[in-house]
Amino acid sequence: MTSAHQGLTGLLDTEAIRKDFPLLDRVVHDGKKIVYLDSAATSQKPRQVLDALNQYYERHNANVHRGVYTVAEEATALYEGARDKVAAFINAPSRDEVIFTKNASESLNLVANMLGWADEPYRVDHETEIAITEMEHHSNIVPWQLLSQRTGAKLKWFGLTDDGRLDLSNIEEVITEKTKIVSFTLVSNLLGTVNPVETIIRRAQEVGALVCIDASQAAPHMVLDVQALQADFVAFTGHKMCGPTGIGVLWGRQELLEDLPPFLGGGEMIETVSMHSSTYAPAPHKFEAGTPPIAQAVGLGAAVDYLSAIGMENIARHEHAITEYAVRRLQEVPDLRIIGPTTAEDRGAAISFTLGDIHPHDVGQVLDEQGIAVRVGHHCARPVCLRYGIPATTRASFYLYSTPAEVDALVEGLEHVRNFFG
Repeated sequence: MTSAHQGLTGLLDTEAIRKDFPLLDRVVHDGKKIVYLDSAATSQKPRQVLDALNQYYERHNANVHRGVYTVAEEATALYEGARDKVAAFINAPSRDEVIFTKNASESLNLVANMLGWADEPYRVDHETEIAITEMEHHSNIVPWQLLSQRTGAKLKWFGLTDDGRLDLSNIEEVITEKTKIVSFTLVSNLLGTVNPVETIIRRAQEVGALVCIDASQAAPHMVLDVQALQADFVAFTGHKMCGPTGIGVLWGRQELLEDLPPFLGGGEMIETVSMHSSTYAPAPHKFEAGTPPIAQAVGLGAAVDYLSAIGMENIARHEHAITEYAVRRLQEVPDLRIIGPTTAEDRGAAISFTLGDIHPHDVGQVLDEQGIAVRVGHHCARPVCLRYGIPATTRASFYLYSTPAEVDALVEGLEHVRNFFG
């Protein structure tokens, strides 16, 4: 650590941690070592996860649940063992409340379709309302738009303040006695805002609405306790938390999972089938039709082990220190405008910004030539860009392996961008 970083506290031993992540040693563009600042899009994977995937395919590859031979029983134990690990990681009251999907988008679609097909008192129809927010990822907008179009329900949303927070001044107008479901992100993927969960859930509970939380940008970065949240559903994805792609999670309260209908039909999710009708297996299998993402679940279990060994509280402290340093350094860059909160309080480790009138895609390309990997575009949150009158942003996002030196490299890279465009 250089003298410029001496004031930073709470940092992890990134020198040791980075040795676990092979890609962080990658050399790109004229021998430059990669500076990976795109963990909000997907995190890098430690060797422990890669080894778990390889070992599964090399030693335990079989379909789960129905086989009575040794390898099949091993595969089942690994798959269901991953469910146990995830349940403990999020403090779920029961392992049977953990449903494996292929990503958070599928998890959110699952909730929307369950409610669209449900009987009263959960059913969403033309007499009910759905509440979301203007800062949502498209995955927490489009499913509710589709449900509204299909059922005639009215879709409402919270707007945004100028500093990137939710405008809750009209909370009693957005969440009314007609509201059946309130769905919102815990941490914005574009703005980095950490939302006031307690305030929103308290109002939802007053009117008897269900609450669904998109925790895709929260589960990798902070302690996620579903019992403390007091939500009804929580969705997140594996590939942002050191796990493989192709695996997501939906947690739901046991009584809801028992009452709500399945969305997908097929093998695994049934109890009995005749040519006239079918009955369904209990949750979670009721919602896991077909061959599940077995290897991916095993990899997610290994990722949970890895993160738990480091400690989510320690990861959160590290990221807060990095984010605080990055916000300060970025504000030193002339013509740079942070889109979202300009302090490290109540914000996550993703920082979106514009740089004068230079298009974000040009910023990203010039940074890439220096080995710096950032995300550009509207980050699947186009309504946020429309709200702030910008075509897109450049986003730098940090994780447990990010270092102050990488923040410095980003700032130096942005100076090069400004010089390049004159």
